[in-house]
Order: sequence, then structure tokens, then C-alpha cells
Amino acid sequence: MVVTMLISAFAAFGGILFGFDTGSIGGIIGMENWLENFGTFGDAPGCVTPGTCEQRYYLPIADESLVVSILSAGTFVGALLASPIGDRIGRRLGLMFATSIFSIGIGLQMSTVWAAFVAGRVVAGLGVGIISCLVPMYQSECAPKSVRGFIVGLYQWAITIGLLLASIVNNATKNRTNTSAWRIPVAVQFAWGIILCGGMFMLPESPRYLLLKGRDAEARKAMGKLTKQDADSPAVDQECLDISMALEAEMALGKTSYADCFRGGEARNGLRTWTGILIQGMQQLTGINFIFYYGTTFFQRSGISNPFTITIITNVVNVACTIPGILMIDRAGRRPLLIWGAVVMATCEFLVAIVGVTVGTPAADGAINLPAQRVLIAFVCIYIAAFASTWGPIAWVVTGEIFPLAIRGKAMSMSTASNWLWNFGIGFATPYLVNPSSTGVNGTKTANLGVKVFFLWGATCTLCIAFTYFLVPETKGLSLEQVDLLYRESSIIGSNKYRQEMIDRDETFIHRDGGLPQEKPIETKHVEERKEGSNNV
Repeated sequence: MVVTMLISAFAAFGGILFGFDTGSIGGIIGMENWLENFGTFGDAPGCVTPGTCEQRYYLPIADESLVVSILSAGTFVGALLASPIGDRIGRRLGLMFATSIFSIGIGLQMSTVWAAFVAGRVVAGLGVGIISCLVPMYQSECAPKSVRGFIVGLYQWAITIGLLLASIVNNATKNRTNTSAWRIPVAVQFAWGIILCGGMFMLPESPRYLLLKGRDAEARKAMGKLTKQDADSPAVDQECLDISMALEAEMALGKTSYADCFRGGEARNGLRTWTGILIQGMQQLTGINFIFYYGTTFFQRSGISNPFTITIITNVVNVACTIPGILMIDRAGRRPLLIWGAVVMATCEFLVAIVGVTVGTPAADGAINLPAQRVLIAFVCIYIAAFASTWGPIAWVVTGEIFPLAIRGKAMSMSTASNWLWNFGIGFATPYLVNPSSTGVNGTKTANLGVKVFFLWGATCTLCIAFTYFLVPETKGLSLEQVDLLYRESSIIGSNKYRQEMIDRDETFIHRDGGLPQEKPIETKHVEERKEGSNNV
């Protein structure tokens, strides 16, 4: 079991790529040398009387919106491509292919040409999108059921570590006066790609994927490597047999398409797919990436001194609080953590908005209410802690385990694409929602909400509570095949009770309702026929 945990946990390293790229851009676009290369010289946004304000380099709102959000446009496409790539060449080779694409995008971002830099963000996004879908898929299919939530949660932890590393590197290079100020944070990402690609080269393919493709002998070998058992051992035979029986039950319905992901029926695929799509969208609508994309510039405009340091602090909170979260997933369960996490986040966001609107805004003479600023930062940190220990990791855990094997690749790619679609929308719209309007040739009219945007995030977190109660089942302690049975035989609200009954009865596809398994020779015959067909090919 330890070997299985280490193998499936390593794939979480893909989150470093995701987190570092997401976290670095917010600091990079605030660096003076980067602005000198890509920005505009003139009256900065917020200047009331054109020509009377201090002239400096700044990034027009349209360009800021584009360069931050365009990565998510690439990741949206990449997430959709993850299904055909993962189903055609496998989860393992798919991850290696994605890191190669990511590295090409990073190379383009080393350029001082605006078009090349933006194109690099798109290409890197393609790689990150594929990785963000295949990593939790690979982990869910390889991890032991007793710690699956913990293992998949490590992916979110790796994302938070990437965000923290990005803020540390940005803080270390921000005062450099040449292009190394922003090229170093960009170039560091080559190392993450090399480590992930090299590690996946040595890891086995997902046994469930191999069984899906009818490559039974390879699946047994991979399962044996994961469990440190001989490929012909009874334990490996039983595990592969249960997966095969569940797969045969799905395949009896015929070949699946994207339309099948939204069908009802006994398997309730439509409910599962919409749950995956919506939980990933809800994760983004908590507003967390507002802090990590625009936190530095937001804190600057809120009158907080040394915003780069505050960004590091928020990232440390994010990393530290993810640890208790992933440790609790398989103990407390998915539903209670999601509900209480949303309650705490909504409360903190409403309080941040109220404090910011009433006493937290800098006065006309520039005076800062320090107690109010400290309260604002404190509640932002509590909000981040609540997200990190609940919605951050659990959204990935849920989408990694609720889908049956036959549609898992397609449904997970659409769910992950939903994450990136909302990520793109929030990244693109935020400057228009939050920033002050600008004047002059590049002037742009904005909503200028400032700290009032937290009222919006508080409202969406309130919706997360109802969503979890009605649409997210409790699945802790169940194998992926048992999760499939749970959807077939239980309601969402009553899922926790039925889940415990399944565990007590040890109910699976080959051992249901507390009765005896089907006649063993018949099961063995099914598996042997699949093996012969694979070998003949």
C-alpha cells in the first residue's frame, strides 16, 4: 500500500506546474521591467485629470485582462483534449506529452515580443489543461480506496506549493532592473516540467485504463507493481476481476459518446456529469483566484504596504491549511467539509466587503486605517484557510471518483474544462469589475467595485452550500466501483447512510446484497477470454 501511495502521490507534482504558472503572472505584471517591455507610458488608471498625474509605465486594462486570462483559454481547450489523449495513448504517456507542450509555451514566454509572450501563455495553458485532467484521473485509478481522498487531495496541495514558490521567486527578483526580473520566474518552470515528465517515465500505467483497453496481462503487471504483489497473485486477480466485472456491466450498454455522459437511466450519468461540471465551476466562483491572480495589485490599491509580502503570507496560509484538509477528507467525508467550508468562506467574504466599504478604503488625503487593514487581511487569510482545507482539494477528489470507467475520460475532461472556463471568465472580467476607470487614448470604463467585489464572492459561496447538499454524494471509503453502485442504488441526500451499509456488507459488483459471489469459474472465464483477445492482437 505504501508503494501505491507513493506512485499515485508523485503524479500530484503536476499541480506544481499549475500553481506556479497561475501564481507567477500576478507578480510578473507588476514588475517595472516587464511593464517597460510590454506596458504603456502615460497617465495610469485612476488619474482624474489627464496630464496632471505622474507619468509612468502601466498595463492597460484590456492587456492586463488578456495576459492573465489567456492561459485559462488554453487550459480550457487542453482539458477537453485530455479525454481523447488519455483514452488513446494512456494517462501516463498523456502526462508526458502534456509536459512537452507546457515546456514549449514556457520557452515562448521568455520573449520580449508581446505576441510571442501571449502565445506562450496559450501554449503553456494547453499543457496545463491536459495535466489538470489526467493527474487526478491517474491518481483516482491507482490510489487505494482508503486513502484516495488524501492522494487526490495532494494534487491541490501541490498547486498551493506552486503558488507559494511563485510568490517567493517573484519577491526575490522583483527589484532587478533588467529582464531577469521576470524571466527567472518564467524559466524556473522548465524544472517542474522535467521532474514530472521524468517521474512519469518510470511509473506504471493505470491498471483500470489497461483493462478498459483489454490489455489484461499488462494491467495485472501494473496492478502488481502498485500493490507489490506478483501479477498472478490472488489479490491482484481479485482486484482486476472486480474492475473487469464493473467494466463489463458498463460495456453491455454499448460504446459511449459525449452524449452518453448526459443520459439518465440506472447509471445516472447525466447527474454525475453535471455534478462534476458544476463543482469545478463553483470552486472558481468562490473567488479564490481573484486573490492569487490579482492579490498583489489589489492590495496595492487598498493602501496595504509591501503587497508582495502579503501575497507570500496568503500563499503560506494556503499551503499550510491544505494539509489538515487532505488529512480529513477520508475521515470527516466530502459533504460535511464542503458545506462547512462554504459557510466559513461566505462569512469571511461578506465581512471583508463590509469592513472594506465602511472603514477600510484609503481616505482622500491617502491616510490608511491600519486596524481596518489588519482586519481585512485577517479575514482574507481565514477565507483562504477555509478554501484550502475544503473546496480546494475536495473538488478534485469528487471529480476523480464519481464517474464510471466507460465515460470517465470524457466526463472528467468536461468537468476540468468547466474549471478553466470559469477561471478564464473570472481572470478576464476581474480588471473590469475591480480596477478604477482609466482615461486617455487607452482609457477604459470599469465598474470600479474595488473591495465590494467580495459581496459577489460571498453570494456565490452561499450557493455552494445548497449545491453540495443536493448534488454531492458521500463517497469516503468506497472503491470507484462501489461509488458506481452508490449512484445506481441510493439518493444523494441519503448517500452517507447507504455508503455505510455498502461497507458493512462489503458490496461490490461481484458480491452484492450480502450474498455470495457469482460462480467463480464463470468470472474467470470472462477475464481469460479478454486476456486471450488481447494476446491475439
